[in-house]
Amino acid sequence: MYPDDIALMERIARRDQSALAELYQRYAPLVYSVAMRVLQNPASAEEVMQDTFVKVWREPQKWNPDMGRFINWIVTIARYTAIDRLRKERRQPPLSATALDDIPLHATSGTIDEVLMNDLQLVHRLMDQLPAAQVEVIQLAFWQGMTHAEISERLQVPLGTVKSRLQLGLRKLRDLAAEKAEQASKT
Repeated sequence: MYPDDIALMERIARRDQSALAELYQRYAPLVYSVAMRVLQNPASAEEVMQDTFVKVWREPQKWNPDMGRFINWIVTIARYTAIDRLRKERRQPPLSATALDDIPLHATSGTIDEVLMNDLQLVHRLMDQLPAAQVEVIQLAFWQGMTHAEISERLQVPLGTVKSRLQLGLRKLRDLAAEKAEQASKT
């Protein structure tokens, strides 16, 4: 531990960017190595490292020097941020553009939800018919992998509003897809 971690964090709390730069220079290699151990992916580890320092910058008051050393706190943030990222990556398999083009709108097997999950172009066309607020929440949740709480914070709306916009938007997407599939089956 560096004896001036407390002083650096006090400066960060006062929004001193040079203090953050110093902290970054001091701890970035450690944070990166923690993220790499969890993720085994240099690009993802780099992003987690950046996210970790953003969290330190946004909420320096969360560290209490009486409760533990700074190095333990930042390693904990890095580790949990990496684990969260790993969970998100596992929930969202990568999309294959060629596979999406091969899926017919009126797929004979599977539900409307499966058609929506596999036909990205259809989803984009249908989303044009949704209110902007619902589109924004759906994009943040599914394209950017944000949690409901993260979306709430980013949009500065209540968590319940995020959940209802997402639920209503997804329901409308399903209804629109069902209508489209029904029209396609009649032709």
